[in-house]
Amino acid sequence: MTLVAVFFTTACQNVDYESYTDTIEVNGVSLFYAAEGAGKPVILLHGNGGSHNDFETTHRELAQAGYMVYALDSRGQGANPRLDEYHYKDMASDVYEFIKAKGLEKPAVFGFSDGGNIALQLEVMYPGTLGAIVTGGANIFVENSLIPSFADDFLAVPSDNPLTRMMQVEPTMTPEDMHGIACPALIMSGEHDLIRQEHTQMIGSNIPDGEARIIPGEDHGSYICNSPKLSPILLDFFDRIGY
Repeated sequence: MTLVAVFFTTACQNVDYESYTDTIEVNGVSLFYAAEGAGKPVILLHGNGGSHNDFETTHRELAQAGYMVYALDSRGQGANPRLDEYHYKDMASDVYEFIKAKGLEKPAVFGFSDGGNIALQLEVMYPGTLGAIVTGGANIFVENSLIPSFADDFLAVPSDNPLTRMMQVEPTMTPEDMHGIACPALIMSGEHDLIRQEHTQMIGSNIPDGEARIIPGEDHGSYICNSPKLSPILLDFFDRIGY
């Protein structure tokens, strides 16, 4: 583990501010992660084939705003050894085991694309685990969730890439599954996203304490991947829900 611990003294209290990277073993796989900050926990989950590095800007800004931020590399991606097969339910279970191992109490999770799918799948599988969910470019099933100009080619031929192959047939959640998500949720997609706006709105409207937001002028990841536009959205949402 690479660790830098900084001790801050404020007028009100002493705060341990940590910055480190480490690897944890869960469900028979290794998960690399970077951690920084102090305060309520926030977990960042990257998109398909990405890594924790996609969140360097957001990670730093959330930590500076007073949160303890964990940016994970999902199984078989980033700094983790590659796998031959992937499933969203396995990844959701990995994050659940990470939460338990770290002793996190109802963390907030932001997930981009696949990371959003994982966050929603986690709360469906393990109700009451999360304190808040924010997603960008997530989908809960494949059929009619992608814009036609992308879906026609993407779904036409099964891929040899196991990560791509997963996206062609998963996730397999339903609108009814969303009814069981009890925590506040902000479900986002870009105006020019690969995810249909109607799908984003459907997810948000089926979560009891959920809302959907279409981000004007943005595509699938333009407001997310190392963008200064994301953290103000997250911080505003956390403020509104008292997290």
